[in-house]
Amino acid sequence: MDTIRGYAEFPRHEKGIAAFAAIRRYDMLQIRSVIVGTGSKIPDIRVANDYFLKHEFHGPDQKKIGKTNEEIVSQFEAITGIRERRYVRDDEVTSDIAFEAARSAIESSGIDREQLDYIIVAHNFGDVRSGSNRSDLVPALAARVKAKLEIRNPRTVTFDLIFGCPGWLQGVIQADYMIRSGNVQRVMVIGADTLSRISDPHDRDSLIYADGAGAVILEGRRTPEEVGMLSHAVRSDTLEHSGMLFMGRSNKNEAFLESLFLKMEGRKLYKYALNTVAVAMKEALERAGVDLREVKKVLIHQANGKMDEAILAALYHLCGAGTPPPGVMPMTISWLGNSSVATIPTLLDLMCKGEMPEHALKAGDNVIFASVGAGMNINAVVYRWA
Repeated sequence: MDTIRGYAEFPRHEKGIAAFAAIRRYDMLQIRSVIVGTGSKIPDIRVANDYFLKHEFHGPDQKKIGKTNEEIVSQFEAITGIRERRYVRDDEVTSDIAFEAARSAIESSGIDREQLDYIIVAHNFGDVRSGSNRSDLVPALAARVKAKLEIRNPRTVTFDLIFGCPGWLQGVIQADYMIRSGNVQRVMVIGADTLSRISDPHDRDSLIYADGAGAVILEGRRTPEEVGMLSHAVRSDTLEHSGMLFMGRSNKNEAFLESLFLKMEGRKLYKYALNTVAVAMKEALERAGVDLREVKKVLIHQANGKMDEAILAALYHLCGAGTPPPGVMPMTISWLGNSSVATIPTLLDLMCKGEMPEHALKAGDNVIFASVGAGMNINAVVYRWA
């Protein structure tokens, strides 16, 4: 303020003018949300498709499915591309693997954990313990993660976000809003779920679900460069489509009289995703002023291999960009399955840590993230690597 007063009172004072100009330039610099750290926790237990050969599968009508388990598993793998998935150990819950991902992200960022302004944990079912499918949501998982990290700073605020599978990406969007307000500097966003604990063992859809956790740390930077978060697009189609993912009884109800499990209307969801996800991605690209041909990687929620490929093709068709180039869409679903909110941040961490060298990112690369899930909710983000 002294500099500004000096400029007003002594307009010819060269040092005052220079200082005032510097302040003005600084104020005019846009705050950008930039990823400075990534982390993930891939659970230890590998579960191959053969594991399900001894299961007894029933349909929604409670009747046993008239196919052999070999046929069911073979058809499932052909449709989804999933060969195996990861499950947590019996002594682990969602907040445990969220903590592991958070610790990894902090280590990769090199920041002091006490400097985090917010910790956001996206999940869907809280901590579900082995042998039960009851959700434990109090205290919030973000609060549990902060406690496990031993952060003492009372101004590190924690909260959970439940937004279906797009929850982690929605957390990133919320973090960007907070950072661009100018009042927040660093936000950690974690996506973690243990879907193995809420999947019906008598439902074929249980083969899709997996456990996992991924995290990023976003930091605010004042810079003239267009880097970090460039744009986003979000939609919620609840009126007609909110019932496509829901909690319901087991397909063999006499085995679980009081329990509810995650249920899905797969064919309807597939059709909905094809009609809407690419539209949201195109909208985000247009807001960012980025041509799809300038995008290095497309990171889509790993929900179903065939569905993701169809969404990618729809996006390129919608944007008039021809056919997708080889390698533009990294995939982990074949060996990690669908871990809901954890799929994208886990994939991103593997890319950043050199585990997928053919998909390494460098400064200036444009990346588009997209997800679809319960709600029904869809979001997309265009990000330029810094």
